[in-house]
Amino acid sequence: MYRRISAQVFPGFVLAAALAVFALLGARHAIAQQPAAVATADADDTNDPYESTNRAIFGFNESVDKAVLVPVANAYRAAIPNPFRDMIHDFLQNLNAPIIFANDVLQGQPGLAGETFGRALLNTTVGFGGFIDIASKWGIPYHTNDLGITLATWGVSPGPYIMLPVLGPSNPRDFFGDIADGFGDPGNIVAANHNRIWATFVRSAVSGIDERSRNIESLAEIERTSLDFYATIRSLARQRRAAQIRHQREDVPNAAPLQGASALPAPVQGKSIAALPTGANQPMAFRMMSPQSRSNSSTTSSSTTSLADLQKSSMAPSTASGR
Repeated sequence: MYRRISAQVFPGFVLAAALAVFALLGARHAIAQQPAAVATADADDTNDPYESTNRAIFGFNESVDKAVLVPVANAYRAAIPNPFRDMIHDFLQNLNAPIIFANDVLQGQPGLAGETFGRALLNTTVGFGGFIDIASKWGIPYHTNDLGITLATWGVSPGPYIMLPVLGPSNPRDFFGDIADGFGDPGNIVAANHNRIWATFVRSAVSGIDERSRNIESLAEIERTSLDFYATIRSLARQRRAAQIRHQREDVPNAAPLQGASALPAPVQGKSIAALPTGANQPMAFRMMSPQSRSNSSTTSSSTTSLADLQKSSMAPSTASGR
């Protein structure tokens, strides 16, 4: 059975690898033809030679997101209480442990590999199969890792920025890494060997819905405040990826939630001045004292006037001497 599946998927794997390699070589050649300063700026800042096509795909993705993904994510929130959503999130992260561990080893990171192994052992046993993240409570934090990060660690260039249909921001290096990780994932191999390919798609769909539900408010706020939402998402995706490559925990919203779980919980939206409490409050009033009451403050109480009375009194001509 495994040989039959391998024979079916291997040509597709080779084709994807070849496309990624050609894209990387083409991107490197294009950058080499430019001046050094410009090449550096493109590699670190934009490097978006297919921007017009990417923007068209981005527009399509936005339509799918608003019509399908956000409603489904909101329904997921409404149907499943937050503690159970956290358990699903922890379980999905625990399923990623073998791929994370393999890439920790490939990157020569024994400390991270030990953390991943310890997390998987604790969460799978004490944490009831990974539904409870015991390791984080015991001081072993979660970190993400994949083949794209491994290739970056060993100096492979990301290539040009690309916008994948539905999946969102990526580049040839990370796209190739995602495909290879998918084929090497033990859970996917077990599902294929038992004719349960549907389980792989269900796992990916639930992971994407869970991650999208954790980024609804943050991405909506970014869209509302961005002059160019496409450029903002491009920048956020690169910041988040750079933090992952450095193995740093940076609180950057996941601009491509369908591509994998975030190491951080959904950011909590803080209160803004636009959300001041609105209630049946009494109008603001000021206490004004006449000259007589000021001189006899011990025996005479001051009067209370409204804001409108204060404005009228300030505009009236003064009776004081010299005015």
